[in-house]
Amino acid sequence: MKVLTARFLSLPLAALIGLAATVSATSGDHQRLSPRRNDLSERDLQRVEAVTRPATDFSKAEQFEAMSGGATTTIAPIDQKVFSQFSANLPFEDEENFKLGKVLFEKLWVSAPSSTQASDGLGPLYNARACESCHLRDGRGHPPEGADATSTVFRLARPPRDEVERRMIAAHQVVNFPDPVYGAQLQDSAVPGLVAEGSLRVAYAEESVPLSGGETVSLRKPQYSVADLGYGPMHPMTTLSPRVAQPMIGLGLVEAIHEADILARADPDDRDSDGISGRAALVRDRDAGTIALGRFGWKAQNPTIRQQAADAFAIDIGISTPAFDRSQGDCTKAQGACLELPSGVQARLGPVEAPDPVLGLVTFYSANLAVPARRKASFPQTLKGKQHFYEAGCPACHLPKYVTRRDAPHKELAFQLIWPYSDFLLHDMGEGLADGQQVGVASGREWRTPPLWGLGLTNTVNGHTFLLHDGRARNFAEAVLWHGGEAEKARNAFAAMSRDDRNALLSFLESL
Repeated sequence: MKVLTARFLSLPLAALIGLAATVSATSGDHQRLSPRRNDLSERDLQRVEAVTRPATDFSKAEQFEAMSGGATTTIAPIDQKVFSQFSANLPFEDEENFKLGKVLFEKLWVSAPSSTQASDGLGPLYNARACESCHLRDGRGHPPEGADATSTVFRLARPPRDEVERRMIAAHQVVNFPDPVYGAQLQDSAVPGLVAEGSLRVAYAEESVPLSGGETVSLRKPQYSVADLGYGPMHPMTTLSPRVAQPMIGLGLVEAIHEADILARADPDDRDSDGISGRAALVRDRDAGTIALGRFGWKAQNPTIRQQAADAFAIDIGISTPAFDRSQGDCTKAQGACLELPSGVQARLGPVEAPDPVLGLVTFYSANLAVPARRKASFPQTLKGKQHFYEAGCPACHLPKYVTRRDAPHKELAFQLIWPYSDFLLHDMGEGLADGQQVGVASGREWRTPPLWGLGLTNTVNGHTFLLHDGRARNFAEAVLWHGGEAEKARNAFAAMSRDDRNALLSFLESL
């Protein structure tokens, strides 16, 4: 792989395009909302319903439970590189495209103009120079530590001002309204000759939370602010939402879940009176020009891996792609000096800085990062914890398993029994986790249920155990205790458990 990386980084972009011109630009364009699965025969539908029923026997592991990603699951050694493996069933002829995508995922972009024409166009304002800068080793980011906030960003948005703007959001014409000066995200870096927008600051206050048996846990409550603003004050109504980079594993499998299986779990009016009212995040698919199910991002604001990647290229790095033509990145009209700087667009290659197949290759790479096999899935302590996980009601949002669609665009992702532990819906998580920022249909209290697969390997891959959207939780127990709103009942059940039962549940989470 080192040889491939060195070789392809030195190639001109035109040569790279010639090498991989056959890569599909997207793996999700043809999905359409459907109220029921239209990819299965009646016999297959019965098989799927049988295999995805909730567990009732906790004396042993379920069949295939250790293979979290079905046939795509990697059994590579458990080390820092375990999140960077390709799908175990990826055809040999596709491995080159995966490795090319990895090179582009790790590529360091530079400011324009540059003699390195395959890599220029950075910024002018940016948060990172490479995808991997935030998703280190394809894993989870961390909260700010001193001056290092590389894998945490501040999303910026103001609420709609009037009924016209509210209707624009309801019609999925916009996701939200950025700050008029600083745009959709606070960029803490800038190319030479330009001032960065500012820097993220966080201060923590410790709060003690009692548990049964006389134990206490200290939760750290963050207070966020911005320092060193380079372009004057923000809009007084602008909200700041910190976001930590999420793990990259299993994204292609998530995209391959049939939308009917996600929509079936939505209960926005809580008609079953269980206190849980997950909502589907309906968004606009920019590629297809239709309304689609959002399933990527902390607030499920993107329907496909391609669009999630394109947004990151444009906003985080400042690189334009065919799916998001923003060669000046997140520069606004109020930042005239930023807009006047040269871009990395090369007319001979097309109208954007990263023409196809760059985005297609990064999308392919992202879609085929494998989920590692479970550890200790059949151990008595794990099974005991799994039972408590169920009894506390956690699967109401962290739905354990699905069978992916049979007609998935990539055959290695099709018809796989997978165990992501998420319903991929939006849930009100209470005031404690609220960021006050509306994103599409998601309110300032709502978040998409994050998948739990790979959770126990965070420390192995990234050297920390920080969890939740801003990394405030330092371990599993703190993450559970921050749950509120629709998840408060499950959170209280965890707090009321005996120490042994809580430890068993944490052992189960560690095994994922």
